[in-house]
Amino acid sequence: MTETQNETQKSTQGAADVLVIGGRGKTGRRVVERLAAQGRGVRVGSRSGEPAFDWDEPEGWARALDGVDRVYVTYFPDLGFPGAEERVAAFAKAAVAAGVRRLVLLSGRGEENAQRAEERLKESGADWTVVRAGWFAQNFDEGIFADDVRAGTIALPTGDAVEPFIDADDIADVVVAALADDRHIGRTYELTGPRLMSFADVAAELSRATGREIAYVPVSDEAYRAALRELEEVPEEFAELFEMLRDGRNAHTDDGVREVLGREPRDFTAYARDAAATGVWDA
Repeated sequence: MTETQNETQKSTQGAADVLVIGGRGKTGRRVVERLAAQGRGVRVGSRSGEPAFDWDEPEGWARALDGVDRVYVTYFPDLGFPGAEERVAAFAKAAVAAGVRRLVLLSGRGEENAQRAEERLKESGADWTVVRAGWFAQNFDEGIFADDVRAGTIALPTGDAVEPFIDADDIADVVVAALADDRHIGRTYELTGPRLMSFADVAAELSRATGREIAYVPVSDEAYRAALRELEEVPEEFAELFEMLRDGRNAHTDDGVREVLGREPRDFTAYARDAAATGVWDA
């Protein structure tokens, strides 16, 4: 265990004033690391956490919320999926009853169902900040597309749609700022990367970073849904996210990262270079 990991472990045990739901996920893990580095008492909200947190077991929420003053709220698998609105509303109510003052919610750009969940969280009476993020760059090395990159073919129903991929490190930096600074109370931030990219552009960037050919192959919705049905851990509703990507509603960049952090968001090229250096995509 490294010194940094040891300090993180110490800061996530015992008394905590910040609960990070999904604290082992892409953004949650990064938020935990940043809070621990600041010396904050942080509790990892996950099924394997102590105490455990599970969206499907509200009877356990009180233990996770005990002594907590603020919460970073992420919903798995997606805030726009069925059931999320009701669970988030119930959790926000329970959090306020437990003494939580601030809720920072990770949401999705352009998702109407996710926006309904946002409104339910706002109704709780807590100080709130909503962080709407685009597609994560880290989906290609830590998420659902990582195996495709290693195999050399990214087959998705995205056509020539474009997306401003956002780095999870930028999201984490914004979330930590929102948890700490009163200036972000009552604000909704749209977070994107600095440029629009098609999945063919992504494949080209990954090819340059890895030094081998990675191809993007467009497929039909029907073929992709059939492939999802074979993956028990991925809900079929995931395919609906591609429909929203193709209709162009999010085909623009926003300045949320700059507004909160005073700097430009990280470009996909830098992400791909650094991820490739770890060997995560070695075949």
